[in-house]
Amino acid sequence: MRSEAIARWAAAAEPVARRIVLESRETWRCGGTWFVGLDALPNGTDGSIEGVELPWDDIGLPPVPLHPAQVSVTRVGYPRRDEGESEKAFEFRKLRDAAHLDGLLPVGPQKRRMVHEPHGWILGLPLNRADAGASPLVVWEGSHIVMADALRAAFAGQTADLENVDITEAYQAARKQVFDRCPRVELPGQPGEAVILHRHMIHGVAPWTEGARAEPPGRMVAYFRPLLPSVADWLRDDG
Repeated sequence: MRSEAIARWAAAAEPVARRIVLESRETWRCGGTWFVGLDALPNGTDGSIEGVELPWDDIGLPPVPLHPAQVSVTRVGYPRRDEGESEKAFEFRKLRDAAHLDGLLPVGPQKRRMVHEPHGWILGLPLNRADAGASPLVVWEGSHIVMADALRAAFAGQTADLENVDITEAYQAARKQVFDRCPRVELPGQPGEAVILHRHMIHGVAPWTEGARAEPPGRMVAYFRPLLPSVADWLRDDG
């Protein structure tokens, strides 16, 4: 969706976010091409920034308490290979856009996937202008249905300690189905627009296309991911 009120919020947030990125000592990942920026934006719990309210009605979401937004930035060359990153992981980032489901954290030395962050939804708000080929957000249309069915089956019979249930194999198998069955869609986004992702939707970031340009410091997007009370809430079928 797009509105003037969303554009006003982005215009208020952009200089704050840009200053944070430029002054931060956080190491850029992916060979210096991705600033992760978790909890970086000093917005209020209502989403307001610099006195400008987050326009919940225009976005189409009911107001909930919010964490400081992530300020994610990609720039020319994304992705490059990090030191110590396996060739397999790097190829997945390049060829499959690092496709993932938010909230499933890699636990332990074997990086087993568990739902340690049961998000309610993902809201993305572009903060500056960037060409369509400048590492846009990527989603797999309908993937939330495939993933929800598979993950509910993986949790079947589990009643306690759901956040520590290992769903690695179920998740990887379902994601493969998504690649086979669901259309890949790029969502570049511009200031004044907002995108809402279902919490079970597979998504990622496309590689930067040669010749694509973005305003400094690179494609910059604010992301909100408020948490649900429990994994059981995360699993529920709410349409």
